[in-house]
Amino acid sequence: MYQICVSGSSRGKSAEEGKKLAAEAGQAVAKTGNGLLTGATIGLPEHAAKAYIKAGGKISIGISPAASKIEHVLKYRLPTKSYHSILFTGLHYTGRDVLLINSSDAVIFVGGRIGTLHEFTIAMERDKPIAFLQGAGGISDDIMNILHAAGKHRSDDILFGEDADELTRALIDLLDKRHKKYLKLYE
Repeated sequence: MYQICVSGSSRGKSAEEGKKLAAEAGQAVAKTGNGLLTGATIGLPEHAAKAYIKAGGKISIGISPAASKIEHVLKYRLPTKSYHSILFTGLHYTGRDVLLINSSDAVIFVGGRIGTLHEFTIAMERDKPIAFLQGAGGISDDIMNILHAAGKHRSDDILFGEDADELTRALIDLLDKRHKKYLKLYE
């Protein structure tokens, strides 16, 4: 079982426009039988986590910026019911992002703002397979310009698509190809 992260806006225009897409991403990950990781936050990650559980997903883990459940709920005002388990890191948002992406085998991005961009740059630096589910606006729509400005060009490890099922399947195929020698470890 792979650990697939779904990343996206907690608030703002792309959080509103991407609700359905985030839910479709969560469902798609559940259909593949893989685990789901998110930043344990509101907005698109929460929509993905709720849909994942509703679709019968086996393990949904939230990686929280808070040090405890009390802090998670009272200080950060974040949800708890969309996860089988939450890891309370005490690392605030920037540290949480690093742990979240490093704990993921691949990342699906939906919409996004500055936090999503931060998670994307970590995923790029860590050479994680990346998929952009298009249609929610935000960072996901501008990512090609950002890549170009950073001197990065098209990569086989960065996928784009508008269908969550197809995109997730392509991401899993990429992971299977990358880990061909070690697939038994992921069973």
